[in-house]
Amino acid sequence: MYYKKILGAIAIIGLIVAAYFAYFIYGAMLQPNTAFNNEEAYIFVPTKATYQEVREQLEPLLKDIDGFDALAEQKKYVTNIKAGRFVIKKDMSNNDIINSIRSKNVPLKIAFNNQERIEDLAGRIAFQIEADSLSLLKSMTSPEFLSKNGFTKETALAMYVPNRYEVYWNTSADAFRDKMLKEYNRFWTSNRFEKAKNLNLSPDQVVALAAIVHKETAKVDERPRVAGVYLNRIKTGMPLQADPTVIYAVKKESKDFNRVIKRVLYKDLEIDSKYNTYKYRGIPPGPIFMPDVSAIDAVLNAENHNYYYFVANVKNFGYHKFAKTLSQHNVNKQEYIRWINKQGVNR
Repeated sequence: MYYKKILGAIAIIGLIVAAYFAYFIYGAMLQPNTAFNNEEAYIFVPTKATYQEVREQLEPLLKDIDGFDALAEQKKYVTNIKAGRFVIKKDMSNNDIINSIRSKNVPLKIAFNNQERIEDLAGRIAFQIEADSLSLLKSMTSPEFLSKNGFTKETALAMYVPNRYEVYWNTSADAFRDKMLKEYNRFWTSNRFEKAKNLNLSPDQVVALAAIVHKETAKVDERPRVAGVYLNRIKTGMPLQADPTVIYAVKKESKDFNRVIKRVLYKDLEIDSKYNTYKYRGIPPGPIFMPDVSAIDAVLNAENHNYYYFVANVKNFGYHKFAKTLSQHNVNKQEYIRWINKQGVNR
């Protein structure tokens, strides 16, 4: 009889333990544990992060952080942290959350365009992925990488084709750079290469010229005509005489790329810079800007015409008046000068 009581007590204790364990399993593993109202939230786990760093991001998102801690310890997540961008969906359980942040790194879409320098691009990318701007800049301007792939420090920006790309948040600086090289090679199809060759231009020269075209007109439909003007000048040995290159030269000379210059002055045309296309013939040594794909394709598919000059059309803002002769251009130019003087634009 005495032994039966002991066995009964043991059985009861076993049931209590089993019930507690079942409760723990449900509460710690299967019960919803999110505390946010949105459909999903993201955490960004840095490379070599500690569990404490992950926990600090999770705590505001969870109802019961202690329960999460217990399961994370049980599943050995605390000693096996993975870097990346991870999604936590509303009403996820601790078990689902751990499975997500342990193995489901979610890529993101990054975008960049209209950067003036490689330094600006590095800063733009650093806002979107884990790598910082200094490591990105160092990678992008690596002499060994540039030389190996046919670029120079002046043409380095030409490798980055403006678009939206899918990458992992924890992509390293070198991995990002290498991906962009692949995208560059994918962009320069045999068709584009052939068109560049027919113009007697390299891809880098096409991009450098496209940067000028982009700066000269924001109107995509006008870019092939502007490109045709510059190609006509190149064919006849005329200097490009592009104001945007002079503005770039002024900024570069003064080491101040934050300057806003709305008007090129005659004294600016005397700056001794390879980017001053009034003083030096041909295409500048590198792009003065990151041109849109539309500008690149405008050069490759330039309009065939006999125009050699153009100036802003004050009666149709955004567009330009084109001329075949210098005399006609001077007439158009005087109209523009009268207009800009009335606006009081001195610099």
